[in-house]
Amino acid sequence: MHKRLRLLTLSCLIGLPVITCAQPLSEQVIDQAFYTYRNGTPSSPNVKPGMTITKDNVDSVKDALNPTMYEFIKKGEFEMHVGKTFDFTLHEKYIDATRKNAAQVTLKKGQMPEHYVAGRPFPQSPRLDDPLAGEKLAWNFQYGRVWGDLGCIDPFIWDFKNYDTGAVERTITFDRFCLKRYAFRTVDEPTPEFLPNPSKLYRGIYARVSEPEDIKGTQLLIQKYQDDTKLTDAYLYLGFQRRVRRLATGQTTDSFLGSDMMIEDFEGYNGRISDYQWTYKETRPMLLPFWDRNEVPNKGKQHQFAEPDGSVWKYTSFTGQGNCHADAPYQLRITHILEAKPKDPNHPIGKRLIYLDAQTNEVAIEEIFDRSGKIWKQFVIGWVHPDRGAHPDAAGTGADIGDTFAMIDLQSRHCTTGSFRGRVGPDLVPDQLFSVQNLRGSD
Repeated sequence: MHKRLRLLTLSCLIGLPVITCAQPLSEQVIDQAFYTYRNGTPSSPNVKPGMTITKDNVDSVKDALNPTMYEFIKKGEFEMHVGKTFDFTLHEKYIDATRKNAAQVTLKKGQMPEHYVAGRPFPQSPRLDDPLAGEKLAWNFQYGRVWGDLGCIDPFIWDFKNYDTGAVERTITFDRFCLKRYAFRTVDEPTPEFLPNPSKLYRGIYARVSEPEDIKGTQLLIQKYQDDTKLTDAYLYLGFQRRVRRLATGQTTDSFLGSDMMIEDFEGYNGRISDYQWTYKETRPMLLPFWDRNEVPNKGKQHQFAEPDGSVWKYTSFTGQGNCHADAPYQLRITHILEAKPKDPNHPIGKRLIYLDAQTNEVAIEEIFDRSGKIWKQFVIGWVHPDRGAHPDAAGTGADIGDTFAMIDLQSRHCTTGSFRGRVGPDLVPDQLFSVQNLRGSD
């Protein structure tokens, strides 16, 4: 142990650029990472809670907007309401795991973090002079608290819309869309790993379509491994064919069920960290889609769901051009800007420009460019605090809860919007849901 410490110290002293050296974490680092707004909120010229940003005043707040969002507002296609910034504090067990484990985590360029157990692997603020800053942010995102250790979105409603007219061309409803973490767990027992886990899975995603009738029973299973160099397994069960087929790697970048989404887009990025080159660009206050769901107006305009107890769940609505923009207030939040370029020259995407919320490390806004460098899509994921109007099953979980998504294809003038009814808890679904055998038996 002492010999290893001496080697790490020597690496730090001689300034080797390929390794991140373990350093003790101060409470200041923890406070900045997880209690970001406890002592004050960020400011940006002319941005005030309660204001509405329109084409008439958008130039005065341009620095707080990503370029594509600015263009939408400038053209009169969207008016953005600004809400009050508040903490999205994560679960104390996740913070404690970071406090306990992060000091020992090291990273070499292009490799997985070493000595990672649980929590946020790199809670320190990124630095432009750190050549690994982009990769660290990518790993922080990978090991975040999205949907906790087990979360389900049900029903999960996707609408395919004409961006110019707002006509809904097709609606797909998933009666189950669940996400389970097998390793690096921090809240639900067992921690840090769900056992038995002979395949050394990190995370599983299971989805089942209930409507429309022509694809009813279609199921998707994604199995992501702890070893990031191992290809993710993806299986699709087609109800009308009554057979399971394993998806080839390239099919995760195809349109999923005819939508504007690809499987790799799920949650902002659902691929392997090793498949992309990650570059940290800057950090600044920006308007991001985080809100108190209790304060969201006009809920239920497009979709509602009758709860088992007789109450009605009103989904957050969409507004603006084509009803492709979430009708909810954005917050001014500390934002890391991250560029991600596929290593595969045949990948359909040229690069992703990711606007990562510094406190939660979740993707909030993403600009996707084609291989010629032209803007192709904007992806926006709306986030709600689990204790502020989210589904009651999410309360107290300290998890990152999605509320909406909107993938807008600027080139085809089309969008896909997603409406969430998100729940979190250890007993939502049985573990066998995430098996290939389940696909054959769940028709």
